[in-house]
Amino acid sequence: MDDVFRALADPTRRNLLDELFRQDGQTLSALERRLPMTRFGVMKHLRLLEEAGLVVSRRRGREKLHFLNPVPIRLVHDRWVSKYAEPWAATLSELKHKLEEKTMEKVYEIYIKTTPERLWKAITDAEMRRKYNFGAVVTSDWTPGSRYEGVGGGTPIFEGENLEIDPPRRLVQSFRALWGEDVKSEGPSRVTWEIEPVGDSCRLTVTHDQLREDANAQLFGGWPMILSGLKTLLETGETLTTPGSLRFSQAPQDEGRRQGQGADQPTA
Repeated sequence: MDDVFRALADPTRRNLLDELFRQDGQTLSALERRLPMTRFGVMKHLRLLEEAGLVVSRRRGREKLHFLNPVPIRLVHDRWVSKYAEPWAATLSELKHKLEEKTMEKVYEIYIKTTPERLWKAITDAEMRRKYNFGAVVTSDWTPGSRYEGVGGGTPIFEGENLEIDPPRRLVQSFRALWGEDVKSEGPSRVTWEIEPVGDSCRLTVTHDQLREDANAQLFGGWPMILSGLKTLLETGETLTTPGSLRFSQAPQDEGRRQGQGADQPTA
């Protein structure tokens, strides 16, 4: 318990715990980006939190993920918190349990012969995006915390918030599907676009995570067609007419709404 109090005494370590409470299972690099300190400093604080049992790390391939462990804090609660405060603590415990429910992620990678600036524009420009994203018109002011919306056939088909904006390298967005009741019930997930220059080309990695385990495949099934269409557009100027790629641009509003519930779905 002494180790717990020593770890909690430092505001930087409390900030790290806050970040893990907000989003569990983060890498060292992700945590480093959120704190105004060196990578070595973050590592030092994480080590002290692990020694106190407040953070647990697990390996996933080459990555080391960090998770908030509420057990030591619960022990403090059991020693000093009265029964009258128990409902409050129980609520937080339930929240932690929900955050730790199993989730899955999907990762897609493609090489495109273009510049980071052109690729960023293709992702954020409404007219360019429409040509490879199932005809959906995606609009936003592209600032951190701003909202974005995808409309097809006059009907909103997905929406979310721009969580991180770092042009022309990284875009992180929440994502909520709207094209059918079956996907609406899945709730929000997250999409991360990462652009890395490689010679005269770019490597684009799209990670769709925070998906419920066994989530409806419509949420992520459209990514291969979207990214193939994006590559074709930037490298040739042509539109790749894969099945369903022009669905919403060609269908009238009511038909677009009806078809939006089919198997070939738009994603982010």
